[in-house]
Amino acid sequence: MKIALISEHASPLAVAGGVDSGGQNIYVANIARQLVRIGHEVDVFTRCDRSLLPLISRFENIRVINVPAGPAVQLPKEQLLPHMDTFAAFMIDFMKREASPYHVTHANFFMSGLVGLQIKRALGIPLVTTFHALGRVRRLHQGESDGFPDARFDIEDELVRVSDSVIAECPQDENDLIHLYDADPARIDLVPCGFDRTEFHPLDKTRSRERLGWPQDKFIVLQLGRMVPRKGVDNVIRALGRCAHELGEDADLYVAGGNSDEANEQATPEIGRLRRIAIDCAIEGRVHFVGRHGRATLRHFYNAADVFVTTPWYEPFGITPLEAMACGTPVIGADVGGIRYSVAHGKTGLLVPPKDPDALAQALVTLKRDPALARRMGEAGLARTQAIFAWASVAQSLARVYARVSGEEAVETSRVAIGGAVR
Repeated sequence: MKIALISEHASPLAVAGGVDSGGQNIYVANIARQLVRIGHEVDVFTRCDRSLLPLISRFENIRVINVPAGPAVQLPKEQLLPHMDTFAAFMIDFMKREASPYHVTHANFFMSGLVGLQIKRALGIPLVTTFHALGRVRRLHQGESDGFPDARFDIEDELVRVSDSVIAECPQDENDLIHLYDADPARIDLVPCGFDRTEFHPLDKTRSRERLGWPQDKFIVLQLGRMVPRKGVDNVIRALGRCAHELGEDADLYVAGGNSDEANEQATPEIGRLRRIAIDCAIEGRVHFVGRHGRATLRHFYNAADVFVTTPWYEPFGITPLEAMACGTPVIGADVGGIRYSVAHGKTGLLVPPKDPDALAQALVTLKRDPALARRMGEAGLARTQAIFAWASVAQSLARVYARVSGEEAVETSRVAIGGAVR
């Protein structure tokens, strides 16, 4: 099949860890890579956000089309909706001029979905939509700080009605689609996110700490991801304060992420807020901000940590817990959304309520005081990710959805009936 992936604000070529660069970038890059490996042709359409970008970039036999829509500068995703008509017009013209037709478009995020709707109307190409985050869920948790307009809700409602398939990333996502958007369960396909076995796997902890320059004799907690308030890094800092001053257990926190390679409050204002919280908790010497890092380095962070912690207010899926478990590191996560699905409580890690530093502190102390339990959870997490969450399996599941909605499933079935095997 020839597949168009639309990801308006999240390029597969971007470095993850910035305000608007995280799980969606990783998702799009990996499903594109895996779809090509199993024989499909993939183009990724993303907004051109730098003036020197070529119209078409390439990686691993994948074309990335940098769509001219709005100024060629980085803009917060909350400011991109007015540029989506231009984005759609470009894509429709581009697709018309292609030598071979696209079988399906897969829109990632609601604005990409709006583009996909216009393509479906103009060209009749089937549309698959992954929301990655739902507007009504975001508004519930972020309230007035949600920068998206109410028009998002109407767009999402239409996408739920018109998309040939809506991809839910976890059972909570499916439940929200049904109860908040009146989605038809028959039009929902549950396909989780994943991890890359070649990127994330167990390594020697001592050597990983040596490589990063981390102390060998400390109990180390890792927080890795986008630096925005809803990710709950402040909750982790407060929990470490409780560990030190109320429970008598010290721990060091390493925070990876941000808008620059070196931790910089100017580039990432959230770091300044978090540093002030660490000072208020009297643990400023135990909280280390290490900036953003390329994918090749992240496996060393996960392997160097004693425990990975992620306690966002809400989380549609969350890829970082999978990556940590794939490295054999136990996870403490917020009991929300996709984390509730990926982390098996009591087996691969522990789940705690979001915004509850006391509960998180107790969980941290539990794992620090019982290294054998932490080791068993790490081993169980490794087994769980390998059994369920590899990107190769995710791509195969998506390919089956694409084949069904585009009619290629029937074509493949007839080929089997005629030739005995599909080649």
